[in-house]
Amino acid sequence: MANEVKCPNCGHGMDVENVLSADIEFKLKQQYQEKLQESLQRVEADKKRLEADQQLFEDKKKQENELFAQKLQKEKQKLETELQEQITKTIAADFETQLRRLQQSNSDAEEKLKLSRQKELEFLQKEQLLKTQEAELEITLQRKLQEERLTLSAQIQKQESEKAQLRESEYQLKLREMEKQLDDQKKLAEEMKRKAEQSSMQRQGEVQELLLEDILRENFPFDIIEEVGKGVEGADCIQVVRNHSGKECGRIIYESKRTKTWGSNWIDKLKTDRRNRRADVAILVTQTFPREMERFGEKDGVWICNFTELASVAAIIRSGVLKLYELQRSEENKGDKMQLLYNYLTGVEFKGQVEAIAEGFLAMKNSITRERMQMEKLWKERDKQLDKVLMCTSAMYGSVKGIAGASIADIPLLDGDSAVNEIDY
Repeated sequence: MANEVKCPNCGHGMDVENVLSADIEFKLKQQYQEKLQESLQRVEADKKRLEADQQLFEDKKKQENELFAQKLQKEKQKLETELQEQITKTIAADFETQLRRLQQSNSDAEEKLKLSRQKELEFLQKEQLLKTQEAELEITLQRKLQEERLTLSAQIQKQESEKAQLRESEYQLKLREMEKQLDDQKKLAEEMKRKAEQSSMQRQGEVQELLLEDILRENFPFDIIEEVGKGVEGADCIQVVRNHSGKECGRIIYESKRTKTWGSNWIDKLKTDRRNRRADVAILVTQTFPREMERFGEKDGVWICNFTELASVAAIIRSGVLKLYELQRSEENKGDKMQLLYNYLTGVEFKGQVEAIAEGFLAMKNSITRERMQMEKLWKERDKQLDKVLMCTSAMYGSVKGIAGASIADIPLLDGDSAVNEIDY
């Protein structure tokens, strides 16, 4: 790939695009984590400050309540003391004067109580206001967090969009580069094709001969493919056909042609080469057939085919050569073989082998007969034992049923002769 970079030390390949993408993604995630951590720290600080203010307010409220209660208690004690002193000193004073003073004291006490209640109400209002402010502050913090999340999400989406656009532009550039390389390769291929077409016919013939030899070696690895040297008149190669034991069974001579017109002297020349090389069959491989032929076939003792049909035609011809060799071998010394076979069949060796086979069959038959007799005896003994067990079980069942009567459930297998007949083998 165009974006792959290899390590000069270990040779490991790395995709530059994936590495850059991973680096950008890591940086964005790190920035997002840092911003989120800062926001959380600010929120935590505001929360702690609010808790401190609330605790301060609670302490202040508690102190003021305690001071007011102490002051009220002192005033009450002071009033009681003053009243007690006045009652003690002025016990003989006018009752109405004391009553007015008492009323005045009560009105003062009520006024102070009213003031204390007013202060307590103000404290409660302040407390409720603080709670409301705390709730509003929590809502404000949540809104800020939501806005920060939306802002970060928008930034990430924007960065992803820019990243996608960057990838798209890089992909377009790579596509253009690949198209340019493809055009260059096409031009180079056309140039090479033109040069190849302009090469000499001799080189084309050599390439075709090498292709012919490669096809034969690939399909017939046990045969010998003999190459005809350059400058030597005759066919292109010779196939020495061998059987599974490596014995030479025959020869096939090959000639390849790569022209657009059929040559009338090709067959006569190949037949001459076949006689000179002492080959059994001649095969002509060509891309141009005679007028009367459309596909592979035989013409004047020479087989004709193209490169597509070469492997199949060669396999058929080779099979025929092997069969002909085996047939010729079977015809050799046929009379001597018949005499040897007759002597073997009428000899002592064959008689001894047949007797051994017969004795083996007879021993197997006697063994089977003995085993059958033993099994018959064993079956009869088991049959008598089964009858004895069945009769004893029936007698015991009849005795128990005669004593217990209908309390014993019926057993169909032990009632009647039909059940016994069903069990009897």
